[in-house]
Amino acid sequence: MTDKVAVALLFGGRSSEHSISCATAAGVLAAIDRDRYDVIPVGITHEGAFTLQPDDAARFALNTEALPEVEDNGSRIVWPESSTSRELAVVAADGTRSTLGAVDVVFPILHGPWGEDGTVQGMLELVGLPYVGSGVLASALGMDKHFTKTVLQQAGIPVAPWRTVTAYEWRTDADAVRREAEALGLPAFVKPARAGSSVGVSKVTSWDDLGAAVETALAEDDRVLIESAVVGREVEIAVLGGRPGEPARGSVAGEIVISGREFYDFAAKYLDAPGIDLVCPADLTDAELAEMRELGVRAFDAIGAEGLSRVDFFLTADGFVVNEINTMPGFTPISMFPRCWQESGLAYPALITELLEVALARA
Repeated sequence: MTDKVAVALLFGGRSSEHSISCATAAGVLAAIDRDRYDVIPVGITHEGAFTLQPDDAARFALNTEALPEVEDNGSRIVWPESSTSRELAVVAADGTRSTLGAVDVVFPILHGPWGEDGTVQGMLELVGLPYVGSGVLASALGMDKHFTKTVLQQAGIPVAPWRTVTAYEWRTDADAVRREAEALGLPAFVKPARAGSSVGVSKVTSWDDLGAAVETALAEDDRVLIESAVVGREVEIAVLGGRPGEPARGSVAGEIVISGREFYDFAAKYLDAPGIDLVCPADLTDAELAEMRELGVRAFDAIGAEGLSRVDFFLTADGFVVNEINTMPGFTPISMFPRCWQESGLAYPALITELLEVALARA
């Protein structure tokens, strides 16, 4: 018997951000307070199988030569049959079933579809397990760039002009899509509606390149956004949700300084490609930081987010424009979300504890 809190750490998953989720798991496994928490590492394979994984941070650390993955070791996690139990079990590869004990809280550090989009959150709701982060609706909204923009625009929060295109529209009337896209001006960005980590994103500087950019985005989703490029500094703020009755709060800001790349792409984020500097805290006036925090919390509240989010902005000559909101942002020790809180006085291990405690309090 133990009086520690049992945490099921969910990572991996079916999305193209599988390896980034594994790297996030490595950071959490290395930093979580072992005096307070027992950890059950549950890895989701590329095919969607829930497996019991080794409690080994080094096994899932980000390696630019070979990205980490959840290997199918033959084990299968058995979730509670109903909300009357929180017992987690595992069936080993040889068919032997054993209990993993009662789970107090789930930490779903999943990025992209089938994890960050409300699907796993819905499963956890069905069996009555508390979890870190946003619920079904906010997760789905935050994952979908079109609906995020729609909600934020309705809330009076500035967003970049855009046009959403379905695969059907593109296949049946590409010329009409091109005409509407041209009204947005160059340069433009083409993005999958539901993907993260800059997967499937292209910068278009000539309309001759639009077709290839749309096809790249459609490989990730059947809806894509064509957005006007916004000229301004790329700045971000981390938001933490409060306990019941408490407001959300924002961190200091970070900035992405681009000096040798077209934009902050996947290679720059995770493969140590050159041309990007991450600056935290960003050089902002007190008034700018206050406004950014206020807009970040407003965006967080507008989609009904809980737990944590990172809100990405452009700071233009006319003020702030929200680019997107991430309800499960990158969470490795060097990611911008933890770094912003570290610079705000909340160290990485303490941040993990805060998220778990808020999840339990809200439950």
